[in-house]
Amino acid sequence: MTQFILNGNPVVSASPDDTPLLWVLRDELDLKGAKFGCGIAQCGACTVHLDGVPTRACVLPVSAASGRAVTTIEGLATDAGEALKAAWVSEQVPQCGYCQSGQIMAAAALLEANPAPTEGEIVEAMNGNLCRCMAYGRIKAAIQVAAGEGEAQR
Repeated sequence: MTQFILNGNPVVSASPDDTPLLWVLRDELDLKGAKFGCGIAQCGACTVHLDGVPTRACVLPVSAASGRAVTTIEGLATDAGEALKAAWVSEQVPQCGYCQSGQIMAAAALLEANPAPTEGEIVEAMNGNLCRCMAYGRIKAAIQVAAGEGEAQR
């Protein structure tokens, strides 16, 4: 049994210690925001925050979350998270939407660490979060809007 804080609330997982956190979140705790994409931590669809750091939940054993804080898209209630969610809508980012929770979680961590990132810093921070719909320009624009740069240039 693994105990951790999930979106601000203590939880206990009865899953085996080596079960990927993603499956505990989705199957045991019924939080479907983080998605299974590749299963090898290469696409970012499963990104959650572990003690505030973007982490790929598909390869992280639930035991690694023991005593730590896990935040999913469902619990992302920070100022940066709320600004990103609004910007995602205003910039019409989602197409299929599959990667979006992972994209937002990565972007939220960036804005928490650096509230006014340059375009290059945005690109670097988002590198490795794949979007099959190729919405990268809109994703970057939404991050710029959320960072308070007003209407982003596309």
